[in-house]
Amino acid sequence: MQRKAHVSRRDFVKTAAATVAATGAFPYFARGQAADRPLKIGIVGCGGRGTGAGHDAMNADPNVKVVALADVFKDRVEGCRKSLTDKGRTEIKNENCFVGFDAYQKLLQTDVDYVILATPPYYRPEHFEACVKAGKHVFTEKPVAVDPVGIRRFMAAGKLADEKGLSVVAGTQRRHQKGYIETINRIRDGAIGDIVAGRCYWNMGQLWYRPRQNGWDDMEWMIRDWVNWTWLSGDHVVEQHVHNTDVINWVLGRHVTKVVAMGARHRRVTGDQYDMFAADLYYPVDEKDKDGKIHVLSMCRQINGCANDVSEHVTGTKGFSNCNGWISTIGVLDVKGENPYVQEHKDLIAAIRADKPINEAQNVAESTLTNIMIRMSAYTGQAVTWDEAIKSDLDLEPPEFELSEENIKAGILKAHIRKPGRA
Repeated sequence: MQRKAHVSRRDFVKTAAATVAATGAFPYFARGQAADRPLKIGIVGCGGRGTGAGHDAMNADPNVKVVALADVFKDRVEGCRKSLTDKGRTEIKNENCFVGFDAYQKLLQTDVDYVILATPPYYRPEHFEACVKAGKHVFTEKPVAVDPVGIRRFMAAGKLADEKGLSVVAGTQRRHQKGYIETINRIRDGAIGDIVAGRCYWNMGQLWYRPRQNGWDDMEWMIRDWVNWTWLSGDHVVEQHVHNTDVINWVLGRHVTKVVAMGARHRRVTGDQYDMFAADLYYPVDEKDKDGKIHVLSMCRQINGCANDVSEHVTGTKGFSNCNGWISTIGVLDVKGENPYVQEHKDLIAAIRADKPINEAQNVAESTLTNIMIRMSAYTGQAVTWDEAIKSDLDLEPPEFELSEENIKAGILKAHIRKPGRA
């Protein structure tokens, strides 16, 4: 698969609800049309997350239906179709069910209004770019790439979405959760003074894995077991911990300048990922701060039987907060709201219907690259700066070792991204 290494940077979006751009016309939604007209959705990636997102979208609006599906595997399409059409909530015709590596291209030839992207993250930049070029609004799961080359491609497509007046919402659902929105708005209004430090965690047990089945070749096994393979998921620091660093980016209104991290693989007997990461994230106080004087502690771990913690915290000159419903200088906030997994689709649908595009592509791309930097630093033992990462030619590929049970348990890993001293 070819990738374009074009760099496109925009100013970081500083508001909780993402950038609103009032220019351009949508391909399928004419100005002045009824605000409740039916919207059609296509899903690319029909596993658990894609199926769940389809239900969330239809729960967000009774006049929105999933009508097209695409996945590499036929059984995934069939399972998703059965789940979504249960109880007659929608109809997905045979001619709108596509299978294979080119299935997403066939889905984009249908008249869907927006596309849910829920394949393994390795494929996200290519699929997102194709959606934008086809004039489709997008709900993209996180993370949005696994390496800097993919990040640049995603960012460029995000800029094109702006030019076309398309809406893009990402699966960083905390940005659509009332508790986070209200709390972070107050923090940014000065409730705890100037932020001087932060912490963020995603420490838990090991995630799921798929044992290899008879008849599966290496590629099928890795795709079905994608969450355990770095080239497909980005490692769990990218695939999962991106939620937490995204909150820190949001609170501070900027991305990191440098990362120094460590990590290790001791317990895992699946895939080629690490078990744990810990990092010192350097954030600038302002645009003139090139060193990064605000330090944020980042931890993520997937080992069973350990202390768990999934949270974000910031400390200011006047107080501190958990970023979600509590501020030391105020107390507990009244922040009950909609299920954020449903709310993110409500916000996307509202933007499409109102012809007021929102675009979260830059936010999620910057948060994803933050975590890619953590992985790069931990794998190599070197500090990694933002400027180095955004220009890096690192382009992940399948592992360069035999996928035998013995080799996987031994932790034989891809040399060109693990060798100390190389990012």
